[in-house]
Amino acid sequence: QVQLVETGGGLVQAGGSLRLSCAASGRTFSSYTMGWFRQAPGKEREFVAAISRSGHFTYYADSVKGRFTCSRDNVETTVYLQMNSLKPEDTAVYYCAAAVRPYGPSWRGDYWGQGTQVTVSS
Repeated sequence: QVQLVETGGGLVQAGGSLRLSCAASGRTFSSYTMGWFRQAPGKEREFVAAISRSGHFTYYADSVKGRFTCSRDNVETTVYLQMNSLKPEDTAVYYCAAAVRPYGPSWRGDYWGQGTQVTVSS
């Protein structure tokens, strides 16, 4: 089992940047594909980004491609989401996820963090 704790959320103006961190503890961090999801009020949780166990491969939702960057540090057992050029529609609770299986269609986490709020003002 792995425990995930997100930090770095907050309030930012449109066009600004935020960096989310997700610290993991428990089983070997490098055994997990890591990712980020978000959930806006009244909407379903949606995929944002994922990164392979080695960190060599990253995957993004079309809505964030070119603006968000997912990375990981397997020594520090932390995954990051650098968010640039933020838009009001990026406002949501962002969740860190860990999964044993590699990224693929309908990829979901086996373990989840508690979430961190990101609010982008116009």
